[in-house]
Amino acid sequence: MVSAENKGFIDHQEKDGVMNDKADVASLPGGEPANGVLIIDDDSAFCRTLGKMIQRMGLTATCRTTLQEGLTQAESGTYDVIFLDVNFPTGSGLDIIDRLRSVPLPPEIIVITGYGSENGAETAMRHKAWDYIQKDATFQNIKLSLRRALLYRNQKRKKSRLLFNRDRIVGHSPVIAHCLEQAANAADSSDAPVLISGETGTGKEVFAKAIHENSVRSNHDFVVVDCTTLPENLVESILFGHCKGAFTNAQEDAQGLVRQADKGTLFLDEVGELPLDIQKKFLRVLQEKSLRPVGGHREVRSDFRVICATHRNLSELVAAEQFRQDLYFRIKSFSIQLPTLRQRKQDINALVMHYLAHHCRLAGDYSHGISPEFLEVIQLYDWPGNVRELFSALDWAHSQAIEETVLFPRHLPLHIRTQAARTGFRKKDAAPPPAAADPPPNSLPPLKTYLETMRCQYVRDLMEISHNNVQDACRLAHISRGHLYELLKKCNLR
Repeated sequence: MVSAENKGFIDHQEKDGVMNDKADVASLPGGEPANGVLIIDDDSAFCRTLGKMIQRMGLTATCRTTLQEGLTQAESGTYDVIFLDVNFPTGSGLDIIDRLRSVPLPPEIIVITGYGSENGAETAMRHKAWDYIQKDATFQNIKLSLRRALLYRNQKRKKSRLLFNRDRIVGHSPVIAHCLEQAANAADSSDAPVLISGETGTGKEVFAKAIHENSVRSNHDFVVVDCTTLPENLVESILFGHCKGAFTNAQEDAQGLVRQADKGTLFLDEVGELPLDIQKKFLRVLQEKSLRPVGGHREVRSDFRVICATHRNLSELVAAEQFRQDLYFRIKSFSIQLPTLRQRKQDINALVMHYLAHHCRLAGDYSHGISPEFLEVIQLYDWPGNVRELFSALDWAHSQAIEETVLFPRHLPLHIRTQAARTGFRKKDAAPPPAAADPPPNSLPPLKTYLETMRCQYVRDLMEISHNNVQDACRLAHISRGHLYELLKKCNLR
């Protein structure tokens, strides 16, 4: 049964033929094909009508009729836009906006309701919803809001892809794409502090340096401070400098790392380890952009930008009174949460090829071929040390196969092979036995099509890693120049 709040909208669309205007959304300026639209509304008739409208625009539409189903679907897929109803039997759609925006590649949220209110609109905007629309709005209004949301996302994608130099950041998974988008936005701001969180080995310093190199401060110093190694009795001197005679062994003036970062970027790695008394002094320095060296009597200026990194949960440290709340809020103007390698396993093959090619360029050595079994074991391992552990394992494998031409699983460290073998057995035991009479799934492509798709993906990764250098690409893939040109032609790549 159609609810009263939705009947007017449905009648209007049926009268108009559910959209005769077939807008090609994928051709929006600066755009890429959209990931699709999710509709979360407890009225199934409304879902179907809105879904048909969206499909006529050249997009895919998915409908879910409960808040929990909507959340589960949003977390399992990748959507550009979510249409979210407000009134559900189990609660308000406004209550889940923050959770919907916490997925790896957050969608734009368009709240669409039959009973709008000023308070509801304010709540939606406060939670960063894209728009707040009445269900009795015309299709043109809904279409306009959707097109603008898609245009906004496509412009952000284009900006992060074309303008942000990401030479040392490898991967194209949705979670990394989202982090790159955030990093590009942070680089545009020359002054706002950035907080980068993530497990050890996820690449926090790599992202920090990329933000610096893409900012207007790139021609000045990127000063690294490892807060875990600062001697407790010398922290203030190392950060802020000191004057001659300020303490024993202070034989001359010392500038300090904060002043060295003047006009550039100060990177505080593992900022959660900074002593509480220094946190208070650093907060003032960060706010005033001036400091007083130990033993000094005059303030000196330093126009620096701070980027902080931590593998710890700073909000928990604040609750435990181990980190100052005022400093925490000050350093997280931009906040970037880096994914673990377990969350971006589709990037592992590209990381392997990139690192081995880089290793060989540095060592002036030849590149090894990589067996499918080698990559299979790497995919099965959990990588608690993340990208850093992966690169360490590749160094080991290279050293073990120094006079061989192809890397096999036996070249990897024993603990990696052991854990991967256990994971493989668990997955095999957990998999249900295939039903002999069941036909193959309709979504499985023909073998030839699948192989051609994977071949072209390999060629794209190869050319990206070799920076489109034909000689390097041929050496990495162990193929001739003629064979490479043939592959490029088949894959429609220049």
